[in-house]
Amino acid sequence: MLDVLKFKAPQGAGDHGKGQVDINEVTITFGKGNDLYQAVETTSISIKAGEFVCILGPSGCGKSTLLNSIAGYVEPTTGEVTVDGEIVDGPSPDRGMVFQQYSLLPWKTVYENVAFGPKMAGHSRTEAGSIANTFLGLVGLKKFGSRYPSELSGGMQQRVGIARALANYPSVLLMDEPFGALDAQTRLMMQESLLEIWQKFGITVVFVTHDVDEAVFLADRVLIMSAAPGRIIEDLKVNLPRPRTTDLAATSEYMTARQFCLDTIKSESRKAFAEQNK
Repeated sequence: MLDVLKFKAPQGAGDHGKGQVDINEVTITFGKGNDLYQAVETTSISIKAGEFVCILGPSGCGKSTLLNSIAGYVEPTTGEVTVDGEIVDGPSPDRGMVFQQYSLLPWKTVYENVAFGPKMAGHSRTEAGSIANTFLGLVGLKKFGSRYPSELSGGMQQRVGIARALANYPSVLLMDEPFGALDAQTRLMMQESLLEIWQKFGITVVFVTHDVDEAVFLADRVLIMSAAPGRIIEDLKVNLPRPRTTDLAATSEYMTARQFCLDTIKSESRKAFAEQNK
């Protein structure tokens, strides 16, 4: 587990009161005519500033599409997405994104990958370098700054991805199955490290996963989506103490929340299977 608590959050990071996300009567469709496909049915969600929310659902239910609408990569067909009252009309540094695939620039060093965003935001070379070093230190990779992504393990590359997203001081961190490609032990380490970073910075996290245990372990709330076309059918508040450790998996509260999510996902997956075989 990373020792991130000794680091002081840079000014502007984790500004409490910022990061309110509202999804208002959003539908998302792709294509036209006979090729029209509805990915997300009418959906409304309110996520408070500083909350850690996981979106869970069966495969193909529109989890990532909904997340991309918050990021500004996908425009809602109807309705609107707002962050702190401002309509989302495209990507913004205020909304950092971490993907399952590490999406690092392979021709740039780890240091250059993290410094790239601050440079594009207008920071001087010195300022961007200072920011990069701060966040590489935060995720325990400062001494690997001169390495290239191909020289790092999957878990280390994902830590660089998190540092790169945080280096823009976002109010919202969006994560699309970021640990899905990692081995079980590395995944557990990354989950605990992410919680430490989140608790230190206090930013809003919206985290898409298909893993029930991951969702229950990480989240304040688990939003469960229906089979496609997706919509939020359950909003589960996870009443587990923080800080969290893997020992919580043995508690009755954890098991109750886990079983509820499993039963709901199983029911929706059966519906999806039946629909596909009509």
